[in-house]
Order: sequence, then structure tokens, then C-alpha cells
Amino acid sequence: MSGETIITVCGNATGGAELRYTAAGAAVAKFTVASTPRTYNKQTQAWEDGATLFLPVSVWRQQAEHVAESVEKGCRVIVQGRLSQRSYEDREGVKRTVFEIEADDVAVSLRSATAKVTKVSSGQGAVDAARRQQGAASVQDPWTEAPGTQRPASGGWGDQGGDEPPF
Repeated sequence: MSGETIITVCGNATGGAELRYTAAGAAVAKFTVASTPRTYNKQTQAWEDGATLFLPVSVWRQQAEHVAESVEKGCRVIVQGRLSQRSYEDREGVKRTVFEIEADDVAVSLRSATAKVTKVSSGQGAVDAARRQQGAASVQDPWTEAPGTQRPASGGWGDQGGDEPPF
């Protein structure tokens, strides 16, 4: 929508994502991302940390289930979404204002970690999770080859004649 504040934040998850379901059955995951700016001080020739920004993040539907399985405390994440502001009164009657990101995308940073991506077909997140919890055989990963199929004898990478990429 026009006028929304789109924001991208890189930081660390302060805890694992908490997954809940609305009365209508929609999944929502919530976690907090902590982002600390670093600047180089030329006088001291050292890096210095600025004030840490803590932002709550909410993620909805199937992506919420994926985030709940993937994001844990200390995990470096990249969150892109809409920044919103909400005001409320606390128990003592003090008016408070909080900022929150309603995430469109959440990604794990590969700066200092590796990840193996498992593609989940649309609508299968909760079904696959339930099957794994019950110990049933998992659904075939749609990115892998079907059993019994042969890979071409060429070197791949656009048939350049080797196993190395063409760059």
C-alpha cells in the first residue's frame, strides 16, 4: 500500500520464534531482532558498537511455520517488511508506544553460517511438520531427482565440459 514504511533490518534473533495460531487457524510467529550498528573510530583505530535496536517481528501463515522451525536464539537474520507503530496503556496506566515489523520476508544470514534449504510446496508446511512429529516417512523433496532417473553425462553448468562453474 502507498505510504507504508518498508524497512530491512539485519541482526540477531534474541530468542527462538514463538509459534501460535489465531482462533481462525492462521499461524503467527513472533520473535525479536537485535541490530547493533558498528562504526570504525579512526582515532582509536578500533570498531565501536552503537546502541542496540530491538525490534519485535511478526510473521504470518505458512512462512510463520517455516520461521518457527528455522530461527533460534543468536541466529543472524535479515528481515524485510512494514514498520508499524502501536500505542497502548500498561497496567499502571502509562501510555506506551511500540514499533514492530510485520515481515514480508525473513532470511537466515549466511555471513557466518551455512544452511541447507528444503523447499516446501505451498500449503505443506504444517502437514510435513506433523508427519515428522509422528515419525512418518517424509515427503519427497521436490528439488531432488525422482528415484531411478539418470543425470546427463555432461559436466553440467551449461554443458561447459567440466564440474566447475563457467566463471
